[in-house]
Amino acid sequence: MKPPLLLIGHGTHDETGVAEFGRFVHRLRCRLDGLPAEVSGGFITNARPPLSDSIASLVARGHHHLIAVPLSLTGDRHALGDVPGTMALEQERHPTLEYDLGRSLGPDPRVLAVLAERLADARAEMPRFVTDDPPAEIGPSETAVVLVGHGSTDPAVNAEVHRVSRLFWETHAADLLTVETAYVSHTRPGVPGGLERCRRLGAKRVIVLPYVLFAGAVLERIWAQALAYGANHEGLDIRCAEVIGDCEGLADVVIDRYEEALAGAGQSPNAHDRHVSHAPPPARPYLAAAGLQERDMDAELDADLDVDLEAEIEAGIEAEIGAGIEADLGAVEAEFGAELEVVETRAEAGLDAVDARIDAVGAGMDVKLGGEPLAQPGVASAV
Repeated sequence: MKPPLLLIGHGTHDETGVAEFGRFVHRLRCRLDGLPAEVSGGFITNARPPLSDSIASLVARGHHHLIAVPLSLTGDRHALGDVPGTMALEQERHPTLEYDLGRSLGPDPRVLAVLAERLADARAEMPRFVTDDPPAEIGPSETAVVLVGHGSTDPAVNAEVHRVSRLFWETHAADLLTVETAYVSHTRPGVPGGLERCRRLGAKRVIVLPYVLFAGAVLERIWAQALAYGANHEGLDIRCAEVIGDCEGLADVVIDRYEEALAGAGQSPNAHDRHVSHAPPPARPYLAAAGLQERDMDAELDADLDVDLEAEIEAGIEAEIGAGIEADLGAVEAEFGAELEVVETRAEAGLDAVDARIDAVGAGMDVKLGGEPLAQPGVASAV
């Protein structure tokens, strides 16, 4: 029996999306029943069944090797969730668990073919948003498409959606005016921006094509943004196509990803991501012979390294501060030493001048008094 297929959903609060995910899991069970291979699925967050319950159920039935395929059109880990981290936690719960991770679904030619079907349905059947008047005759050269992705904070993921738009235009819509790219959130342009670009390029009819797997809140946001734009541009025929949804074309892509990961199991490590849960390594024998525990020695080594590192840092800081202080003192002495010498010279000259002046004054007074010295205070005069 082949390993089971585990479908990983990103999770949603919308019951419509959860229900469509469940129908798609059932479709794959019917498709893979003849291989034989079991099929299960779960969500990483925000919806039931949680991925942990699906894995626990498979392990309880004796399956210890899984093929996990993320239901994602791009490689955006932020949108889907931390698949490797989630699976690592499951391996801690189930130490015997191994799994191979398949690639994301797009841009696969079969996905583009499903998008072409949704576009054809919109051109033929979908009514216009704004008015119920009979539509005017609009040719392919006046018809444009806005392919709308989720949007991401990762430019590489947004570039993937741009690549899909170009591939779709050249392979399935070459007769149309253009295929523009827009996003629901996180980046520009939004749906109104994509519609405005098509209008300025001369489009009279624009079909909004969601690059989305299942119906739900995201599809409703796309429709709401398109409707809001159309309310202010009544002359533009705006239509909105359905999502890719639960269909045989999408099932073909998922089964191909399953077979691809299964064929690469145990072969080249570059062919896919293989993840095996390993037991902790045994203790090193030379440590046991020396009567030491490995973690004790590691702790001692870490402590020694910390002490050495701290000593080196302190010595370096002290040397740097000492050198800085010496350099600053040298600069101060060099800058102010000359000025200090000038001040001292001037002070000495001033004192000499004062002394000379005092001597001169004393001599003058002696002359005025007839050459006799002045009586000293507190001493009786001889006269």
